[in-house]
Amino acid sequence: MIAALCSFFIPGLGQLVQGRLLMAAIHIVFAAVLWIILLGWIIHLWSIIDAALWKPKTTG
Repeated sequence: MIAALCSFFIPGLGQLVQGRLLMAAIHIVFAAVLWIILLGWIIHLWSIIDAALWKPKTTG
């Protein structure tokens, strides 16, 4: 839930906290681009939900 809270404030920050650098970059870039045309809230919500629901893969 900490990652979701981080993404609530800055899209992509939750993914960065989870160590998912590529996904964090995608969220940050898309949010920045879409906020220009006032649709950044879509990526912002996606970022929060993705951070909250992501489960690391277990090996074994």
